[in-house]
Amino acid sequence: MIKNVINCFKEDNPVIQKKLRKVSVEEGMEIARELFEILNERKDGIGLAANQIGYDAAVAVVNVREPLILINPVIKEQWDEVPYYEGCLSFPGKGCHTKRYRNVIIHTEQEEGDWYFSGTESGAEGKGTWESEGKKQNQELRLLEAVCVQHEIDHLNGMRILDRIVDTTIRVEKKPGRNEPCHCGSGKKYKKCCERK
Repeated sequence: MIKNVINCFKEDNPVIQKKLRKVSVEEGMEIARELFEILNERKDGIGLAANQIGYDAAVAVVNVREPLILINPVIKEQWDEVPYYEGCLSFPGKGCHTKRYRNVIIHTEQEEGDWYFSGTESGAEGKGTWESEGKKQNQELRLLEAVCVQHEIDHLNGMRILDRIVDTTIRVEKKPGRNEPCHCGSGKKYKKCCERK
């Protein structure tokens, strides 16, 4: 029987904020197979970490441009910060603004080399509008993949998107009226003090 993703708004998940234990490649592959089965059955997600279904194991999967398995992944380098709006299967309906990186280099247990994910704009010039649109879509997918990899690795380190919320509210400082006390602290009315400056 396939496990369900634990809805953290309704159920307790004791491992959602825990740094998960390292696993062998064999155990990681078994868990990854189960994670992909859940994603395929649900059809509403692009990534899933083991702790989202209650496992204490540093394993996650990502399926944006191609299926990827992350076993004991480590972020080695990241740069070019970018604001992003993310959602999470563990917190359904609760998307939030975060800051991620366009470029990230990671290492996983089952691969000898590192993986480089980049949502940076391609430098090649397009010859027609259809090619430009294809490049834009590809760039957006690459950025989504880079963000998803960072999101899943966060899960494996016990971090939720709710821990990464960035306040995007624009606050406008209210200017005092002409006859209100000046905000500089002089005690004079605004029209006779700072309004003239």
